Amino acid sequence: MSETATGVVPAAFADVVADEVRLRRFLDGLPGVDPVALEQRATALATRSIKKQSKLTAIDLAISMVDLTTLEGADTAGKVRNLVRKGLQPDPERPDTPRVAAICIYPDLVPVAAGALAGSENTGTKINIASVATAFPSGRAALPVKIADVESAVAAGADEIDMVIDRGAFLAGHYGKVYDEIVAVKQAAGAARLKVILETGELATYDNVRKASWLALLAGGDFIKTSTGKVSPAATLPVTHVMLQAVHDWKRATGEQRAVKPAGGSVRPRTRSVTWLRSARSRVRNGCIRTGSGSALHRCSTI
Repeated sequence: MSETATGVVPAAFADVVADEVRLRRFLDGLPGVDPVALEQRATALATRSIKKQSKLTAIDLAISMVDLTTLEGADTAGKVRNLVRKGLQPDPERPDTPRVAAICIYPDLVPVAAGALAGSENTGTKINIASVATAFPSGRAALPVKIADVESAVAAGADEIDMVIDRGAFLAGHYGKVYDEIVAVKQAAGAARLKVILETGELATYDNVRKASWLALLAGGDFIKTSTGKVSPAATLPVTHVMLQAVHDWKRATGEQRAVKPAGGSVRPRTRSVTWLRSARSRVRNGCIRTGSGSALHRCSTI
C-alpha cells in the first residue's frame, strides 16, 4: 500500500494504512449504522418547515454550492458554453443571484469551459472547472488509463477531478487496491481538488457507505461524493448523513476539514436543496458541501 499523495498520513491513522491487514481491521471495526434511527432523522429533517425569508437565503447559498453538470454522450461545445452562461448568471432577473461553485463536464470538454470562463473571475466569484475522470461512470479501466484521463483533464485546465472508485474491488473486500488507486489519482491530480465518487447505490448497505467514506478520506480525498448520477438510487438523505458523519468524525480526529457532495437523485427538487444544507450544517461548516445536478439550479433560481 502507498502513502497519501502528500506523503503524510495524519498521525492518528498512520498505523491504519500501514498494510492491508490493518486497513481491513480498521474498516471492519467501524461502528455499525443504525438504519432505523438514521432514516427517522432524515425524515424529520425533510419535513421540518422553514420561513420564506430564511428559505430564500438558503436557496442562494444552495446555488453557490452547485456543481452545474452535464455528463451525456451527446454533450457538445455549444451545450457547455450555455451551461457556463447559466452558471455565471443563474437568474437574469436577479443579477445579485450568486454564481455556481463549478461546471462539471467530461475531460475532452474542459478546454471549452476554460475558454468560456476566461476572464470571468475578474467580475465575480471564480467558477471552478470540475472534470469527471478514471473511466467515469463505471471505473472499469486499467490504472494507467485512469491516470492518463486525470492528467489530461488537469493539463486542459480542470480545477477539480471527480473520480469513481472500483466498486467491484471494494465489494470484494480488496480495500488496499481501492486505497492505492485513490492515492495514485490524487498524485496525478496535483493541485486540483479530488472528489471521490462512491456510487452509493451499488454499495448495498449503510455500513458499506461508512467504510467507503473512511477509505476515501484515508487515501486523501478532498470530497466524498455519493454518486455518478447514472445509477439508481443516487443521492439520498440517509446516505448523505452517513457521509457527513464520517467527515465530522475525521475532523474531530485529525483537525482536517474535508467535504461532501451529494449528486443526482433526491438532490434535484429545490426543497431538498434546503434540506441538504440543514443536514450539512449540523455536521460540517459552510463551504464543505457541494451538490451536483443539471436541473436543481433551475428549480432553485425560479422559486
